[in-house]
Amino acid sequence: MTIAFVTSSTHRPYDPDLPLLEAAAAERGTVGEVVVWDDPQVDWSAYDAVVVRSCWDYIARRKEFLAWAATVPRLHNPLDVLSWNTDKAYLRQLQDAGVPIIETLWDVTVGDDLGDHDEWVVKPTISSGSKDTARWSSREEAWAHSAELVAAGRTSMTQPYISSVDEEGETAMLYFAGTFSHAIRKGPLLQRGEGVRQDRDSREEITPRTPTSQQREVSDHVMETVMSLLGLDQAPLYARVDLVTAADGAPILIELELAEPSLFLPQSGGGAGRLVDAVLERAGA
Repeated sequence: MTIAFVTSSTHRPYDPDLPLLEAAAAERGTVGEVVVWDDPQVDWSAYDAVVVRSCWDYIARRKEFLAWAATVPRLHNPLDVLSWNTDKAYLRQLQDAGVPIIETLWDVTVGDDLGDHDEWVVKPTISSGSKDTARWSSREEAWAHSAELVAAGRTSMTQPYISSVDEEGETAMLYFAGTFSHAIRKGPLLQRGEGVRQDRDSREEITPRTPTSQQREVSDHVMETVMSLLGLDQAPLYARVDLVTAADGAPILIELELAEPSLFLPQSGGGAGRLVDAVLERAGA
């Protein structure tokens, strides 16, 4: 068995999950190779499974990335999942299906009602790592940021800033082949008054977390809803459900990551092995 763990040339050195996946594959007598997605020399048909990992340069090249995915056999997660999940407009469908999401307004313009909140977050629907994202304390700033994104041909999202994040952080729930694996706490990334930044990944604080029963209930519901919405006959190989705590104490979805999420394997207590085992089972090993 040979598994390709797919990254980008730029981000390969910065993904701490990759060495753990290579080691876990070797422990199981399997070859795990780290491969760059846009390397023209790669024969993708030579692999028993191709697992998308840190292809984080897809943001500016989404059409090219999806065109590549359409040519790759035995791809995880598959093309239809990648296409749906690489644009955060998927949140509309999840909300319509009954998933509790953070309140979201789309493509707001000057004068639009943003609700009665102290702060707002504005971001594009196609982004990662909090790039082109900012936390604003005035409606004027939020309107201007959204208008700038729309003028550039991008879809914008405007959401209230969830104050619990400053102390509690976010909770990321990780699933492999539909089975819950582990949870972590992500510390706050957006600081008041700093505007748009492109370098927030370096300040990310990650620690293991034991999820509450409410968080498990919501994240399990998200996973079930995705399978129904996309008509999947099996759960995605990997999924990350990012939750925050609303003012009433209830967990709500802020993002669902099915394309190229960090899996936080160094904080997972054996998660790399669990993922490789899921890959091997899917491949019929």
